[in-house]
Amino acid sequence: MKKGIKLLATALLGAAAVACSSPAKMAEMAENVKVTCDPEVLEVVAGNIDANVTVSYPADYFHPKAILEVTPVLVYDGGEAAFRAYMFQGEKVKDNYTVVSSKGQTVTRPVHFEYVEGMENAVLELRGVVSYKNKTVNLPVKKVAVGCNTTYMLAETRGKVSLKADNYQDVIPMTAEGQILYSINSSEVSNKELKSQSIKDFQKALDDIKENERMTIKNTEVIAYASPDGGEKLNAKLSDNRSKTGEKAFNKVVKGKEIENPDVKSVGQDWEGFQELVAKSDIQDKDLIIRVLSMYSDPAVRESEIKNISEVYSSLKSSVLPALRRARFIANVEYQNYTSEELVKIVDENVDVLDEPALLHAATLVKDLSAKVSLYRKAIDKFGSDVARFNLGATYLAAGKTADAKKALASVKTADADLANALGVVALQEGNLDEAAKQFAKAGTADANENAAVVDILTGKYAAAAQKLEGKTGFNAALAQVLNGNLSKAEKALTCSCPRSSYLKAVIAARKGDAEGVAANIKKAAKDNRLAARYANDIEFAEYR
Repeated sequence: MKKGIKLLATALLGAAAVACSSPAKMAEMAENVKVTCDPEVLEVVAGNIDANVTVSYPADYFHPKAILEVTPVLVYDGGEAAFRAYMFQGEKVKDNYTVVSSKGQTVTRPVHFEYVEGMENAVLELRGVVSYKNKTVNLPVKKVAVGCNTTYMLAETRGKVSLKADNYQDVIPMTAEGQILYSINSSEVSNKELKSQSIKDFQKALDDIKENERMTIKNTEVIAYASPDGGEKLNAKLSDNRSKTGEKAFNKVVKGKEIENPDVKSVGQDWEGFQELVAKSDIQDKDLIIRVLSMYSDPAVRESEIKNISEVYSSLKSSVLPALRRARFIANVEYQNYTSEELVKIVDENVDVLDEPALLHAATLVKDLSAKVSLYRKAIDKFGSDVARFNLGATYLAAGKTADAKKALASVKTADADLANALGVVALQEGNLDEAAKQFAKAGTADANENAAVVDILTGKYAAAAQKLEGKTGFNAALAQVLNGNLSKAEKALTCSCPRSSYLKAVIAARKGDAEGVAANIKKAAKDNRLAARYANDIEFAEYR
């Protein structure tokens, strides 16, 4: 009798256990099921939302003959996205789903969603349906995570393309020059030389300089030489004497012109001038002479080797050597080019007087995009300027006019690293990140390295981006550090007081728990309506709104 009572009690306890874990009871006891998410706040990386959801089922919860279908759903402003359903089964179900023990079990599964606009305020839910025999029961919805972090999307994707140098000089060095010639082995200056055309031209140039308010004589020089025939010591002494008589002759030539005393120099044998004159001459075997000069550095050996070419040396004595017995009179002049203000005025009044460097430089000074384009096009039409073609494309890229930039860059003839970088920025602005990365790697320039870091940010390679931008300042450099958790480095990289930088400073403050910093920086950032709208939905500031 006692044995029968014991068996009956055991049966009743088993039935109670089954009843306790029935589908209806599973719904009632759903609050005992614990759900966590890694990360706790969803994060968008390279346009994707990935997380691991962990569900802990307590003991005596999962019905041994039940099947549970769990669907992760991301609910956001404007819609919802469902991930594939996960199927679980009790211990007594003869199917191929994941078995969950009635004694309790923890299960972790990944979830994945592709980001669409509006998911910033998304809620990740688990929706469960229990099936047992012919009945189904909807479990209470479990909220897993709230909000999606999209901070990486703040990246500045306009790209960096530096303009090619316009070679415009604010101050242009110039020279005015004349010379007197000496007879062989003589240091006396003849009256004829003081009245030569070379000296007359020099005097006129000095007068013109004085009348031109943009030109200033910085200093003057007298440089004396001897021709490289005869002994080196003899010629050195001859050159010294010519420097003295040359200085006296110079002072006569510039008398009354308010010219300071010249710097006087004696060169000795003029091998440099000799080579230059030979190269310009039509002397037979001139290449042989130049080769001798390159082979020997000793002046005596040079002279001996050249004299051995008897026919050539005869020509040198009559056509080259006399021109090297000289003293040069030089005025070093600085020409003050157009100032920035003058250039902008000339653009409006008489742009045709500008040369290529001035046109290119003026384009960097005007603010209106159409004015910049007009100046670059003029430089292209008038001078065939390839620099203007490139800078036109770079200007369009800076303005975000990708199609116009692409067309302008297609006409650039110089296929160099700068062009590869610019084409990479075209691809970046078009959203073709693979092509952009390819072009930046090909370019290998400093600009391309910074642009490649933008691709790294957009593709979730935050450590690589931070490495490329290490030590740099600017928004993207700071953003890369934020994404890597280096908040102090990020703060140091932000040097701009613009709304965009203020917004990122607010993000940094939020991550530090600095409520006052958040408020102060958001106030500045809110001057940009787009940033103000972003703030309203940004999960970074959920605790501060």
